[in-house]
Amino acid sequence: MRSFTRSTAEEGGASVDNASLEKGINTFSKAGILAPLRKTGTSATTIPRSIKASTQQLYRKYILELIFQEKELPPSQDGRHIPLRPYHDKPLIDERRGGAYIPNTIRTSRYTVYDFLPKQLFFQFSRLANFYFLCVGVPQTIPGVSTTGNFTTILPLLFFVLLTVVKEGYDDWKRHRLDKVENARSATVLRPKGYVDSRHEWRTGFGLRRTKEKDTVMAEVIPESDYQWHSTQWKDLKVGDVIKLSRDEDVPADIVLLYADGENGMAYIETMALDGETNLKNKQVSKALQRCNTVQGIANCQAMFVVEDPNPDLYRFDGRVTVDGETLPLTLNEVVYRGCTLRNTTCAIGMVINTGEECKLRRNANRHPKAKKPAMEKIANKIVISLVVVVISLSVGCSMGYLIWKDAYEHKAWYLKHLGVEFQNIIIGFFIQFNNIIPLALYVSLEIVKLGQMWMLNSDLEMYDKVSDTPAKCNTNTILENLGQIGYVFSDKTGTLTENVMKFRKMSIAGTTWLHEMDILKEQEEQGLTQTKTKEKEPKIMLEPTPEYDNALTKTATLVSVRSPNPRRSSSQWRSTGRPDHVQPEVTTEDLLEYIRLRPNAPFSRRAVQYILAMALCHTCLPEIRDGQIEFQAASPDELALVKAAQELGFLVVQRSSHTVTLRISRGDGTEMERTYQILDVIEFSSKRKRMSIIVRCPDDRIWLITKGADSVILPRLRMAQLAKQKANEVRKSLEIEHEMQRRSEAREPRNSFGGRPSLTIRRSINLGRQNSVAGPSKRPVTNRSKSFEVGRMSLPAPEDRLRPHITVRTASYDVPYEDAVTAAVPDRFAFLDDPSVCDEGAIFTRCFKHIDDFATEGLRTLLFAQRFLSESEYKTWKKLYHDAETSLVDRQERIEAAGDVVEQTLDLIGATAIEDKLQKGVPETIERLRRANIKIWMLTGDKRETAINIAHSARICRPTSDIYILDAVKGNLEAQIMDIIDEMNIRAETMHTAIPNHTVVVIDGHTLAALDEPETHGNAKELFYSLIPRIDSVICCRASPAQKALLVTAIRNNAHQPISAKKKSFISYLLTPKRTPPLTLAIGDGANDLAMLSAAHVGVGISGREGLQAARVADYAVAQFRFLSRLLLVHGRWNYARTAKFIVATFWKEMFFYLPTEMYQRYTGYTGTSLYESWSLTVLNTLFTSLCVIVPGVWEQELSAETLMAVPELYVWGQRDGGLNLRQYLGWMVVAVAQGVVVWWVCWGLYGGIAVKDNGLFAVGNLVFTVAIVWTNLKLLILDTHHKTGLILGAFGITFGGWWIWQIFLAGAYAPGVWPYAVRGGFFTSFGPDPAWWVALFAAVGLLTAAELGYKSIKRNLIISGLWRLGWRKWLQWETWKGLLALGRGGAARGAGPMWAWDEAGGEGRNVEEWDVELWQALEREETVRQTLKGMSRIGHEGDGPEAEEAEEDEKEKGRVEENSASTTDCERQGESVVVESVQTSK
Repeated sequence: MRSFTRSTAEEGGASVDNASLEKGINTFSKAGILAPLRKTGTSATTIPRSIKASTQQLYRKYILELIFQEKELPPSQDGRHIPLRPYHDKPLIDERRGGAYIPNTIRTSRYTVYDFLPKQLFFQFSRLANFYFLCVGVPQTIPGVSTTGNFTTILPLLFFVLLTVVKEGYDDWKRHRLDKVENARSATVLRPKGYVDSRHEWRTGFGLRRTKEKDTVMAEVIPESDYQWHSTQWKDLKVGDVIKLSRDEDVPADIVLLYADGENGMAYIETMALDGETNLKNKQVSKALQRCNTVQGIANCQAMFVVEDPNPDLYRFDGRVTVDGETLPLTLNEVVYRGCTLRNTTCAIGMVINTGEECKLRRNANRHPKAKKPAMEKIANKIVISLVVVVISLSVGCSMGYLIWKDAYEHKAWYLKHLGVEFQNIIIGFFIQFNNIIPLALYVSLEIVKLGQMWMLNSDLEMYDKVSDTPAKCNTNTILENLGQIGYVFSDKTGTLTENVMKFRKMSIAGTTWLHEMDILKEQEEQGLTQTKTKEKEPKIMLEPTPEYDNALTKTATLVSVRSPNPRRSSSQWRSTGRPDHVQPEVTTEDLLEYIRLRPNAPFSRRAVQYILAMALCHTCLPEIRDGQIEFQAASPDELALVKAAQELGFLVVQRSSHTVTLRISRGDGTEMERTYQILDVIEFSSKRKRMSIIVRCPDDRIWLITKGADSVILPRLRMAQLAKQKANEVRKSLEIEHEMQRRSEAREPRNSFGGRPSLTIRRSINLGRQNSVAGPSKRPVTNRSKSFEVGRMSLPAPEDRLRPHITVRTASYDVPYEDAVTAAVPDRFAFLDDPSVCDEGAIFTRCFKHIDDFATEGLRTLLFAQRFLSESEYKTWKKLYHDAETSLVDRQERIEAAGDVVEQTLDLIGATAIEDKLQKGVPETIERLRRANIKIWMLTGDKRETAINIAHSARICRPTSDIYILDAVKGNLEAQIMDIIDEMNIRAETMHTAIPNHTVVVIDGHTLAALDEPETHGNAKELFYSLIPRIDSVICCRASPAQKALLVTAIRNNAHQPISAKKKSFISYLLTPKRTPPLTLAIGDGANDLAMLSAAHVGVGISGREGLQAARVADYAVAQFRFLSRLLLVHGRWNYARTAKFIVATFWKEMFFYLPTEMYQRYTGYTGTSLYESWSLTVLNTLFTSLCVIVPGVWEQELSAETLMAVPELYVWGQRDGGLNLRQYLGWMVVAVAQGVVVWWVCWGLYGGIAVKDNGLFAVGNLVFTVAIVWTNLKLLILDTHHKTGLILGAFGITFGGWWIWQIFLAGAYAPGVWPYAVRGGFFTSFGPDPAWWVALFAAVGLLTAAELGYKSIKRNLIISGLWRLGWRKWLQWETWKGLLALGRGGAARGAGPMWAWDEAGGEGRNVEEWDVELWQALEREETVRQTLKGMSRIGHEGDGPEAEEAEEDEKEKGRVEENSASTTDCERQGESVVVESVQTSK
């Protein structure tokens, strides 16, 4: 792994207050792109940004501060002063506000009662179409100006806006309800006896006092005290309150720890919901507060706390406490934040210092999120602007026509004398008449469509999780189409990608590796998946303590050592999620135990027993009894995994205190024994040390030091460190060579248009008579690359290598007394253990380092175990040094670490462990699908760097051959580090024969991210970083606070851009190919620490995970598992994007098509503005007759099946490239609308308008054009253009078509008789209705349009299938093209056979599946074999999801298809592609 920087100091986030948070957001948003990479457009973006900044400043000054009184508070002079009292009669005063501290309520909703209406009105009329109609509707109310009525625009507009406002209010009201649930949680607070909460009483209108019955107040009386523990709601807590926490209880506010019943006043806190870390944190009561162990002690302790002002920095806390004139500092070790959980501690007491929105958790959240708008709305606004220009052009053109007609005819007509109209009234009248070209109900109809899309998404059973009974949920339906244009996914780690469950998976002993899958077999036995169960004998327990404890041990003790391993490997063998094709060890730990039983005194057996014993001793886990079972309290899940693995291997920790640890050991003959080890010292793990050590006195009185830690800190401390370095360098060089070969091999593979591996590729056979073969990614051995051990970090001077004692020399108590047995016959599978290299240190080092690399690339968390024995004198000398460090009052922690480093030298390597951080089901497959869909995956986590990189490998965010670059501010200037990365990437690109770069990953931490804003230290690093990001495939951000996550998402959201193409375009091509929509961002998480990130992204997805439901409640969308994200984006995202794009262009098309005949009719009326259509029909046009034709397809249309979209993720690129709605699409639809409008007018006028016999009035010809428009609009949009025709589609067409004729009957009878310009009364029955010419014109117009449409679609489909559609007009001008077409039509073999000639001419052999036209995929889906193949490919990673999982028979078929595919899907893809190409030829 390429590592430019590596941190060895304590990592932390930057300290930022509210002002700096706003400053950081503005700074990130202004991050420019490196000037050499972006030479144009710099000055063009400066003006809009300055205007935006000025607007924001005015908004804050006059709206927020003046109207809503949301002022930024000044800092306090000396922090907030909080006296310690059991109860405060009066609220404490915040000097910054001049009033009481804010309550402990939180708000995640977007609006309040006061600002909802103004914010919504501003938001609604910031939409361009609404603002346009407001500008039209207000002048229309002036009497005498409008020719279509005074309120026909303003009233519908206000009604539609009101509907949208009500919907937004309802959505925000649901968020308020969820906030109430959070604020109403129960807390235990100290109150005086007889205390009655005034909040639980209320007055009636008659002055009577009543008590709320719904609130039950619980009180716990404290003996011999004037106070009691009172149960209250979280929202009622105040600064200065003393609260009590019980085990597994969430912390309701930021508190200072006053008491904890753990050892030495220690409390264990889980901060997973705050920063994503899985390890428990140790919090200790300040020495100044030792007397606060009782309520009376709290009352007598007159302590004064001075703490910092609220800020979002999670990794630093400044304060002090003064007791009896003595002042001690308050640090992060004595403070517990809201969102944490008390673990492994029965009781803790604390005092509230921050409440509500001032808590650290809420300061890191985006507390006032703005309403999100769909990205497609920008394109729609541009369309609206263009249509405004069209309306103005039509109005001006018709007005000029009136002036010409006035001069040529009006002044000569005696009957029009003195009836002229002023020009301004004419142009305003035309402007009002044509304003409906921009449909008034556009946004309302779109809201209806999105409600239907939301219902479809919520009811998708394929995204329903049966385990948690959780369906997918859409909380924000206004941005559904954004799901189809995502370019970046920002994912949390803990609870989102992982289950936070650690399992011991592999071990490396004496250069051999063993697979541990006992937990998998046990789970299968519990689920009844195995045919036989292993019967175990009840061990005879020899313990004294208590019968309850003895009974629990009897139930939980396991004798796995006596199990006989299966001679045949189980089909349920564990597979790595990061490298599913990697060959796993053929031997398991059950085999290891059998070998130890057969040959207990063999050298390897003694090494193995020493290894297992070290796992059982080197930890801080405490056994306890729960429900009759032994469970362990562990500070980290890694330690818990090791202890449970030792238990499964026969070494059970039955008792542990601060002085001793007792093991129950299963002997080889099936009996048990106990061994007690005296704990002398424990040198704790820290992020700086990266190791933990324990010193124990063995039963034989020997002193044994056991150390476990990261390989980078253990290897320099080995006794034979020089040899270890040499072997590490050799292994690393070998792996780098293999990596380079693998990278070059991958570079020669076919790539799609955005540089990724294609799901489907086409190879044309030389023999044209054979079928064309198709292949997916080739199977080949995946080479390994060193990412774990780093020789460069071995900075400690190694002692002189000395010859190590042979392993057969008898040592101390790790020699478990297996009874000597007669040498038994050892199975052949253990023959490799007789190899002399098992005892050769050089071979052991080489193999162990190779194993470590294998473990790391599989995503496993690695640790090294080492040991040494100390003499009594050596230990006493060191103990004095360590005792002085422990009792030091100055630099205590540093001195302890230095003393520990003294004894942790000249160690002997025991072995390596590999722990699996279990991923959620389908995570690697989902990430692989998203990568194939041209989506970049980022992982933002608060966990440490090594853990994040391991999970990235396991989840396939990192590939085994990825180039990983680490940025670290601790290692020097960031500008130089980033330039080194850019230079190396440029060199690689220049030296490679292909233009496709290798997969690259950048790792950065929160401290380095904050350092980017220090130009005086790191120069131009920030601009360089954001110029580098678009070239990077994935980014891992570790140790990041929630605020930093949000800032990073905001920065990428504002600066994401497409690479500038070097190919020059013509002016016309530039106009028709505008700048694409920048890739949208999606953030996904499951905890409260992810809320800010979810709000900052274009789309926020919450997961109902282990960290609670906060994210699922607040996010735009909620799913139960990460694997559902692929279907949410690839299927529903593509569908909703295509539906919405089609809805928009179809809506504008039908309006243009409908009103064009009216404009053409004006020449026959002297351009006086007379409408061609009757007013009643015109009023209900968009409501009754042209609404279903756009709404129903907008909800139910599926241009491609879900199986196709899941099997071929590259099709998602269509939305990223604005394939559904762009300037070319819009102009194409508008040209068609104009052409069809002209055809309809001339056909109707030519066949009926000019030769009408029975009725030559205006209504007859206008009704004919209106009828043609209604019939053709519904026929085209519902029948001809809709691919997925269901009963709903056909029903909508039938309702609209039949409803129009019912409307004709209604008009004929509802209008009053009389002489009108529109003779409606009885016209359908007596005048134009019986006239055959009217019906001939109707059928002629509709038939002509239908024939033209079907002819165009047929020609296009055949050209697409033949590969000729994308030839380009220059190819069509060449004779060779037509010659080849003639040969193809005659069935000749010129230039090839079948469609392959055309495919080659169009560049088809190199064309990628994402560039295939939709019509081609639709033709392929009609093939049964293609459908079944795509269905099998789509289920990979989603086995067991959806309704099909309930049918066993269908499951077996799916399983067979999936097993036929390899883990990388290559076989299935190869088969599917072969069918695809064959289907292309068949369709032709």
